[in-house]
Formats: sequence, C-alpha cells, structure tokens
Amino acid sequence: MQTPLRILIHGASGRMGRALLRLAAEDARLMVVAAVTGSGRAPEEARDTPVLAADALDRVPAFDAAIDFSQPAGFDAILALCQARGAAIVSGTTGLSPGQFAALDATGRHVPVLWAANFSAGVAVLAELVRQAAAALPGWDVDVVEAHHVHKKDAPSGTALQLGAAVTAGRGRGPAYASLRAGDIVGEHTVQLAGPGERLELVHRATNRDIFARGALEAALRLARLGPGRHEFGRLMLPGAGR
Repeated sequence: MQTPLRILIHGASGRMGRALLRLAAEDARLMVVAAVTGSGRAPEEARDTPVLAADALDRVPAFDAAIDFSQPAGFDAILALCQARGAAIVSGTTGLSPGQFAALDATGRHVPVLWAANFSAGVAVLAELVRQAAAALPGWDVDVVEAHHVHKKDAPSGTALQLGAAVTAGRGRGPAYASLRAGDIVGEHTVQLAGPGERLELVHRATNRDIFARGALEAALRLARLGPGRHEFGRLMLPGAGR
C-alpha cells in the first residue's frame, strides 16, 4: 500500500480550509498532519487533527506538502517554512503582491511550488477557450464579469484576472472588469466578447466549493512527486502529469 502524502493545511478555518479538511479525511492517499488557523482555534472539520496558530509554525510536524488558502499577510511565513522544510506548496491565496509572487518564483528554485487563482478543471479549459476567442476576434470589446459571495474581499477575483491574462495573451491587450458581491454565490465568471450586431459569452459557474478543494488536493499529490520549479495547475492536471 502506498504511503499517504503528509499534508499541512494553512488557513484551515476558512471555507476552503474546512472543505480541504473534510475531503482529505475521506482520501486514503492523504494524511493531514496539522491544520493552521489564525487564532489556533480548531474548526469542526479538524476532528483529531492537531491545530496550531499562525504564529506557531515552528511547531508544525514533518510534512510533504502544504496547501495554503489564507490571507496575503500569512503567505510569507508558510512559503518560508516550505523552503526550510524542503516541502512542496500549493497556494490559492489571492491578493498577493508582486513581491510575494517574486518570492514564490525564488522559492521554486528550491522546492516545487504552485499558485493558482482557481483549482477547477473547467476554468482551466475556459482560459484556453478565452485565449482562442480573443485571438480570433481581436477587434471586439471584451469584458470579464465575476460574481462571488459577500465575504470575498478581493475584486476582481483571482480567476477573473487569470481570464483577463488569457484575453491579453490572445489579442495583446486586456479586458474591462466588473465585480459583484452578493449572497452566497460560490463563483461565476463570464467573458463577454461583443462586436457589431453579435455577442459571444463564455461562462463558468461553480455551484459547490468542493470542486476547488478536490483540485487543490489532487494538485498537492502530483506536485509533491515533482522537482523544484514554478508549476502550472492546468498543465499539472493533464493525464500522466505528476504520476
């Protein structure tokens, strides 16, 4: 029987963190060695998992990969810990600064790292479709419209910016953005391309946050088997990658 991958969940008290704890407990390929929250309080999903406060990372037991869905203020510490421990890191923390992305690149020279705005396989496909559409219709107006729950702080969302980058890659300039925060919307992204007398819309709607947690867990399993480098979620999830 294969030895389970030892994972550390950083940002365990958030919506994504709790989903990661719940789903990891159901996967025999994974063993959560610790969960980190801002206060050190244990979410219900932690059950028998050791829970540590964010300022106690030096007490984290040995782990193979960290999955980080926290806040930008906590990102530097978990990144440094992964480099010091020689562990992989999968991060979906949004709102990172250019300096933090530069630090992620630097850490990738020592350990495998992956940052993604979205861990949905559908969004990975959508980004490629958006690039192709923007390239085929270079003169059309392009807007990226995103909607999320009222608790999401960053706007535009990281996924919207990812789709915007796909627009830029396709036609050489970016789109306009619009953001909506309402109710408990998990995540909706629409890329609208409008030309004279016609309009094209490419849409992704997430109805369950578990799709992102499953994607992040699978990414950690594959990333931990790779060498140092800045890896991409879309490519990592191709058949045979990291297996």
